[in-house]
Amino acid sequence: MGRPRTPLLDRERITTTALQLIDESGDFSVPQIARRLGAQTGSVYHHVDGRDGIVELLRERVASGIDPATLDLTPWDTAVEAWARSYRAAFAAHPRAIPLLMTSPVRAPRVLEQYERAVNVLLAAGFDRAGIMPLIIALENLVLGSALDLAAPETMWELTDQVPTPRLAEALAAVGEGRADRAFEVGLTAFMNHARALREKRVDVGG
Repeated sequence: MGRPRTPLLDRERITTTALQLIDESGDFSVPQIARRLGAQTGSVYHHVDGRDGIVELLRERVASGIDPATLDLTPWDTAVEAWARSYRAAFAAHPRAIPLLMTSPVRAPRVLEQYERAVNVLLAAGFDRAGIMPLIIALENLVLGSALDLAAPETMWELTDQVPTPRLAEALAAVGEGRADRAFEVGLTAFMNHARALREKRVDVGG
């Protein structure tokens, strides 16, 4: 038999299959990828650096949805806010990948490059070097938590007659649709106000 025109395995197909498995069930295994692609498990390992290598390919794939041009915007707070919104949208498209990606070190070169750019934006804006990573991590926690929230049911509280919660019921009824989006706006506004206050304080004391 002749060789197939389209190779059964390459890094792109492996990544796409792993992401499909995660979107379906929240996890993946190398044997599952091999079965879905009609290949041997050992053949998959010829193309990737084990499970950890696939995780980094997944990180690059999901993060490729973040618009890098957001970090070119000015002033700095416009850039950070736009980056946060784009970051959230990219990961909200694959929320089941978030727990997997957040429990392994970031090694993907293109993702590291984006963090480097974010650090440069904050340094250029005058932020204290020691406070930059806490800010970025806090923003990431907000963004990824909200991306997970977008995948949750619109109603996360099931009220019963066993526990009287009239005020909670009123508050839930008052929210209306778009609970996750409104909660994200609250968190992002608070974060941006805090970041601006930190910067202003540093500028006031002369950097």
